[in-house]
Amino acid sequence: MRSSPVLSFIARSGIRRLLFCVAALLLFVPHAPAQAAKPAFRSVTVVTEPNAIVWIDGVKYGTTAENGRLLIATVATGKRMVRVRADGFKEVSRPLLASQKGDFEIPLTKTNDEAELAYQQAEVLAGSDREKAAEAYKKAIRLRPRFAEAHIALARLYSAGRDAENAEKAIKEARKIVPRSAEVSVIEGRVFRDGGDDDKAIASFKRAITEGGGFQPEAYTGLGLMYKEKAESAGASADYDGEKANYIQAAKNFTVAVKQLSGAPDAVSLYQFLGLVYEQQKKFAEAIAVYREFLRFFPDNPESAAFESFIVQLKKQLNEPK
Repeated sequence: MRSSPVLSFIARSGIRRLLFCVAALLLFVPHAPAQAAKPAFRSVTVVTEPNAIVWIDGVKYGTTAENGRLLIATVATGKRMVRVRADGFKEVSRPLLASQKGDFEIPLTKTNDEAELAYQQAEVLAGSDREKAAEAYKKAIRLRPRFAEAHIALARLYSAGRDAENAEKAIKEARKIVPRSAEVSVIEGRVFRDGGDDDKAIASFKRAITEGGGFQPEAYTGLGLMYKEKAESAGASADYDGEKANYIQAAKNFTVAVKQLSGAPDAVSLYQFLGLVYEQQKKFAEAIAVYREFLRFFPDNPESAAFESFIVQLKKQLNEPK
């Protein structure tokens, strides 16, 4: 049997685990057929301060340029919530109405709030020095004990560092302030998953979906990865029924995650995982549809040529005699 083209690519590129997003993946829906209708999108340009981070419904879409603008061409229809944060400014969230498109201005105001500034410093440090970042988050919490975002970010930081003990403590403190937080439940799910407790991890991811009102792409991704691993384990043990059932669940969850990420940068790896799951099921037409959608969303991505190669190879397998 030929090896999967996307699996070979993932092995070459070293992509082993999908990064969990900022939030901000949950409630199962059937996966789209190969010729599914294209979702409706609009183009929105967020206009604010330079180098400001922009989220839509908790999903990070990028950072504004030096002119303070960020073009997002794949904003889903309907009412959305846009959140913007820039160093030295007060974070702002504003609703994007269903009819709005084009320029969307979000002015920011300078802040002298020491807790907010400590939190912003921690966010910068989180990518380079976890220990210093943890101290900055703790400083923000000392200055503002009920700073929910700082508690949650601290829990995420410990989880990313595989520090389960401190992650669980931070999760407990966060729940005292926000008892029903989808993001907290996602982080909890990651801690359980890293600790090898799959049942508790799945329960936490599903709880996050419920708490997020059905929208939680990070949790859907977590579930998709877990079911994918379960399918691979079952296949290695010659449990082909278990392999099939788990691949079906993985595809359902990855499909929801991709749809909810709506063209955000974090979706890039998800398309690879979803296509691979379809290939492992020999659903080559579905895999081709996934890769074509990737090319539509990310035509200039450095991996576009690889996806085009996947399509060519899968078409050959699709046309082979059964």
